[in-house]
Amino acid sequence: MSAFSRYALTGICIVLTSTPDFVLGQEFRGEQPPEADIQNSFDRSTYLDGITSLGQPSAAGLADLARAGNVAVIDLRGPDEKRGLEERAAVEELGMEYVSLPIIGTANINYENAAQLWQIIGEFNQSVAIHCGSGNRVGALLALGAKLNGAEDGAALSIGRDNGLTSLESTVLQRLEENRPIQ
Repeated sequence: MSAFSRYALTGICIVLTSTPDFVLGQEFRGEQPPEADIQNSFDRSTYLDGITSLGQPSAAGLADLARAGNVAVIDLRGPDEKRGLEERAAVEELGMEYVSLPIIGTANINYENAAQLWQIIGEFNQSVAIHCGSGNRVGALLALGAKLNGAEDGAALSIGRDNGLTSLESTVLQRLEENRPIQ
């Protein structure tokens, strides 16, 4: 095993042993969950067991999330962002819980919101879906959350990228350089 592989494996192990109980002992997986045919998602995402990261789901996508066993949908979009449907009503009609955690602008890509997201995830202790418009904000907060949970910067960035982080990467890098995770 190369030194890089050992480093990457160590970073992943740190994150996995520091996450909520329902994720403990699980590993990253890149395969698509069964019956998940959700528009604008799963094309570049990796899943932490119990967490599905995606862009804005359609009504059919929400139904797929419910069938896949998700108990909640965590929406990171602001109240003025168009969703194409009455999302709260659609989610609740499918028997899932809807949680809004608006992340508007780069100032809200921070450790405090990452900690709040992980707290929400942990409260469910079951599979949840997290989305924004494209998955970018999801990946950003998951990266910062990984750092909060002990991941090295490179491993945290990898988790973010695997879960939709794209144009907010420079913001995440700035936060990682601040090196001030809250606990």
